[in-house]
Amino acid sequence: MSSSVLVVTAGGSAPKSLPLILARELASNLSTPMFLLDAEGNLVFFNDAAEQLIGKPFAEIGEITANEFAEVLALADTDGAPLRRRDTPAGIAFLERRPAHLTLLATCYDGVRRLLDVTAYPLFGAGAEMHGVVNVFWQSPGSEAH
Repeated sequence: MSSSVLVVTAGGSAPKSLPLILARELASNLSTPMFLLDAEGNLVFFNDAAEQLIGKPFAEIGEITANEFAEVLALADTDGAPLRRRDTPAGIAFLERRPAHLTLLATCYDGVRRLLDVTAYPLFGAGAEMHGVVNVFWQSPGSEAH
């Protein structure tokens, strides 16, 4: 049995599952930067703490595909080589349905390149149904913006 509820949003987006709604509620109450992808791979939320690292508020960006989001962030490994989406923690969690962690470089909307530690894990509901991906990240300790 799927846990879905209808949530009406200003953008007219599709209904969100209950586990995704609860993950959003958790993220909105934490000071740890987090973003959420839905089961289709769309960016559906990031919290205020993430906004400080991403460089724009979620209300300004809105729901976009994970590919669009990754392109804007220009993700790279610690040597500066571009990362394919499938090789990022969020990509691994989404495509392989397993948790992943990586230290990477991200050039955010504000144009600042940051060294980030990123952990992502799939969001499973009852019956192992995939509801999306939770992505937690923070600026690496002792790192300066590049």
